[in-house]
Amino acid sequence: MTRSMLREKIIVERTAWIRKMMGSVRSLPLDSYQSFLSDPRNAASAESYLRRGLEALMDLGRHMLAKGFGKAVAEYKEIPIELKKCGVLQEAEAKIMRELAGYRNRMVHFYDEVTTEELYQICHEQLDDVEKILAKILEWIGLHPDLVDRSL
Repeated sequence: MTRSMLREKIIVERTAWIRKMMGSVRSLPLDSYQSFLSDPRNAASAESYLRRGLEALMDLGRHMLAKGFGKAVAEYKEIPIELKKCGVLQEAEAKIMRELAGYRNRMVHFYDEVTTEELYQICHEQLDDVEKILAKILEWIGLHPDLVDRSL
């Protein structure tokens, strides 16, 4: 794969989408498990928002690898490993992103095994992880403005 420039449009769109999805999860009743269970649509909404936010985070990482480093990855769980090798993420951050990728894969491929309680716990306790990884990626991009194509 040939290395080229990161596209600002993709960075901005994925970032906005991730923030929108995480904001939508945060708008759900997460103050207690009982309030989360009060409407069965809460779990369905949480799953959809969380999954789509995680997919956008992984897609942003994949874009960075493909365009910025000329590396192709097939699996979401490979993205954090390669971002670490490229110096975008540290070990702890790559571990968190890998866990997020694994959770997204479970939601898609083993959806029947993801319990409502587990979904609530992740939405209640781990949304900051998504935002932390996004912030780290954006920090790296900010330190490398020469790698960003700002044209339409």
